[in-house]
Amino acid sequence: MRVAALTGVGEIEVQERDRPTPEPDEVLVEVGACSVCMTDYHMYHGTFPVDPPVVPGHESAGTVADVGADVDSVEVGDRVAVNPTVPCNVCSYCKQGDTNLCVSSTSIGGAAETVRDGAFAEYVRVPEMCVEDIGDLPFEHAALAEPLACCVHGVEVADLTPGDSVAIIGAGPIGLLLLQSFRNAGAGPIVVSELDDERRALAAELGADAVVDPNEVDPETAIPEAAGGKVDVGAEAIGLVPTIEQANAVTANGGTTLIFGVPSQDATLEVSPFDIFFNEVDYRGSFALNTDDFQRAIDMLQTGRIDADSVITEHIDLEDLPNAFKRMGDAEGLKKIVDPSPS
Repeated sequence: MRVAALTGVGEIEVQERDRPTPEPDEVLVEVGACSVCMTDYHMYHGTFPVDPPVVPGHESAGTVADVGADVDSVEVGDRVAVNPTVPCNVCSYCKQGDTNLCVSSTSIGGAAETVRDGAFAEYVRVPEMCVEDIGDLPFEHAALAEPLACCVHGVEVADLTPGDSVAIIGAGPIGLLLLQSFRNAGAGPIVVSELDDERRALAAELGADAVVDPNEVDPETAIPEAAGGKVDVGAEAIGLVPTIEQANAVTANGGTTLIFGVPSQDATLEVSPFDIFFNEVDYRGSFALNTDDFQRAIDMLQTGRIDADSVITEHIDLEDLPNAFKRMGDAEGLKKIVDPSPS
């Protein structure tokens, strides 16, 4: 089978490997689609260090091609999405349902303490507990279940009440999925701040009540003006300290500043303990997803609650990944979908 292996920082090599054989509690999935994520970008550039060689790709869906001897919940031919988070199921976090906080985290192709080969490949080996049936959902849509589940988790962490006002800083692929997730949870008004004209227009089409161009106006002034005051939830979907500070600046007293974008591991943020105390503004982080989030994301995609086509702008081959990472660095396009089958 063909795989795109990360062989070093900035080095992707398309290789021929033997098709894997599933362990007794695993299934082998023939990958129908794998979405490219900023985590893959960071792994490629070495800002999420991994031990090469490893096959990235953690947002995937496909067809069950083989099953282990002990597998009884799925069978060959089933169409499934892959949850790349592999919980230990024995630590206290896993037992209470917070599998994203597992103390011995393992990811299929993503960032974790242990990284298994992922889905930039024709086939991927997956624990039985990590696949969910998708029915007739298109593979490219089902491949968005993982990033959407992260957004579902973010809305949950923000402790949103229907009717709460929300500001989202950044309308890249994840920001646009986060927008739709907040909208589905009953948020309103939602104001989106985004530099790119096309992304800003798309945010408006997908349900933002107002959009702000930070090139033209000060978001810290324009967002409260558009929302009728400071917002209940200020969500940052980029991962930069200045935009986290922006999100916090527009968060109302008693509200929540949600750090959803992935900051650099060495980034620091200066905060005022007195303001947190006196204004009761809550900083919250949202990391990855848990099992329930993943199932809910699939349900939302199956029932048409999410416009998946709007965030998919490219279909590429395994060989195109280096160019895709370059375009991502230049903020060109939105979600890129890999078809790992031979051209």
